[in-house]
Amino acid sequence: MSQGKRGGGKGASPQNKKIKGASGRTGGMRGLTVRVKTSEGRTVGSQRWLQRQLNDPYVLRARAEGFRSRAAFKLIELDDRFHFLGKGKKVVDLGAAPGGWTQIAVDRVKAGLPGGGAVIGIDINEWEPIAHATCMTLDFLDPKAPDALKQALGGPADVVLSDMAAPATGHGATDHIRIMALAETAWMFAEEVLAPGGTFVCKVFQGGTEGGLLKLIKARCGTVRHAKPPASRKESAEVYVIGIDFKG
Repeated sequence: MSQGKRGGGKGASPQNKKIKGASGRTGGMRGLTVRVKTSEGRTVGSQRWLQRQLNDPYVLRARAEGFRSRAAFKLIELDDRFHFLGKGKKVVDLGAAPGGWTQIAVDRVKAGLPGGGAVIGIDINEWEPIAHATCMTLDFLDPKAPDALKQALGGPADVVLSDMAAPATGHGATDHIRIMALAETAWMFAEEVLAPGGTFVCKVFQGGTEGGLLKLIKARCGTVRHAKPPASRKESAEVYVIGIDFKG
């Protein structure tokens, strides 16, 4: 998925119920294993991916709780640790489709409630609207995208989130370079819109070329942390960079 998140399926909006933290709540779904039978026309790779999805406790929980993707739990876990989302915050979600992160952001900033914040999401892929969020279908790399986001914001952002990822090629070095290019573009946008004290959260891949981006972030943020939330698959090279207390 270009600039999107691999999901756990769509479901009903969870925004009218309290969203709790993710720690320690997947264990009850383990123990039953679904095996996928070989089907004509299905590659071995797609068969393995389908079996992993059917047995992933985060996918199962996302469906049960109405989240659009298992990635919702990554943002829950990151925010529970670093506390960058809160009532009244203005948030931009880059690479938002299918909307898991946007759902969590809407809930935690209390968008749509008195004194609540605002959430603007953008993705190159079509995605269904989310209540109390501004949902754009537009390529973030389109020259028109930054101005469209700024207009929707109507002022500085408190948080810029990026879970963007280019479609995988299967070649590790190439995939790393592509996701780092998206991360660097996300940071350039964050520098333009973040309010002093704001937070930047971005997915990167471990691979040796992220040093330049980290140097830029450290120069403009009071604190920079790395985190791999429990919901991130162990075999994945993804890790999240969190730039805290943007200096403006």
